[in-house]
Amino acid sequence: MKGALIGLLAETSLHPGSEATGGVIDLPVAREGPTGFPVINGSSLKGALRDKAELLWDVSQVEAVFGKPDGAGGVAVTDARLLLLPVRSLTSHYRWVTSPFLLERFQRDCALVGLKTDFNVPNLKSEEALDGQGGKLFLEELSFTVAKDEGLIRKLADTIGPLCLHQSVRERLKDQLVLISDDDMKHFALTGLQVNARNELDKRTKTSKNLWYEETIPADSLFYSLIIASPRRDGCELAFLQAVFTESPYLQVGGNETIGQGWCAVSWLEGGKER
Repeated sequence: MKGALIGLLAETSLHPGSEATGGVIDLPVAREGPTGFPVINGSSLKGALRDKAELLWDVSQVEAVFGKPDGAGGVAVTDARLLLLPVRSLTSHYRWVTSPFLLERFQRDCALVGLKTDFNVPNLKSEEALDGQGGKLFLEELSFTVAKDEGLIRKLADTIGPLCLHQSVRERLKDQLVLISDDDMKHFALTGLQVNARNELDKRTKTSKNLWYEETIPADSLFYSLIIASPRRDGCELAFLQAVFTESPYLQVGGNETIGQGWCAVSWLEGGKER
C-alpha cells in the first residue's frame, strides 16, 4: 500500500479536545476508548493539514488531495497515535517512556505503508523497565527496577529517531528512552498529563467570571500518523502534501492556538523503505 508516515513532535503543549468531560477536568484531551492513551483524531489532523495546504495551493489542488463534500480526496489521514510520552523523573532528567504495546502497534502501522522495522518487543511486568543504563529509576511516584539492554534501546532510538525533526533530539533519545510495561504506561497516560486552571476575569472588577480546568499533553510528546494514498489515484497527492512542509516543517493541531498550544515539528518518512 502506497503511503507515508509522519512524526509529530510536540514543540508546545497540545490540547486535542474531547467532547466528553469527566471528574474535575472540564476539558480533557481526546483519548482512545479501549486504551485511554491520548490521541489526535484523524479528522482534526486532516483539518490542520488542509488549513496549511490552503495557504499555498489553489482550491482545485486542495480538493484533489483532501476531497470535497461530494467526493473523496486522494489521501486518507489516520489518527495520530502516541509513541513517546515525557515523564518526570526524580533521579534524572525527564525520560521518554514507551511500552511493548505501543511499539508493537508502531511496527504494524509501519508495515501498512511499507516501512520495515527491525526490533523485537519484549514483555515486561509492572515496575520493570529497560533502558541503556540499568539501575534504579523513579518516574513520578513509582519506582522501577531497570535492566540494562543497550542494544535494544539503541535500535529503538535509531528506529524512532527519524520521527523527530531535530537532530539534537535524536541524539539524546538513546539516553532518555525507557521501556516500561503496558500497565505502567497506561497509568502515566491517564494521570501524568498536566492540568491547567484557566480563568475569565471581569474587566471592571477583576473577579472571576468563569473558572475551568483543562488537560494538556506535554511538550516533547511524540505522535505519528499514516498518510495513505488512494488506490484509485496515481499517488502524486503524497508528493504534493510532502512539499507543504519543505519550507516550514511545522503544524498546529488542536485547540488554544492563540496561547501558543498545538505546535508540532513534522517529519516525513516515505513508505517502502527500511527503518
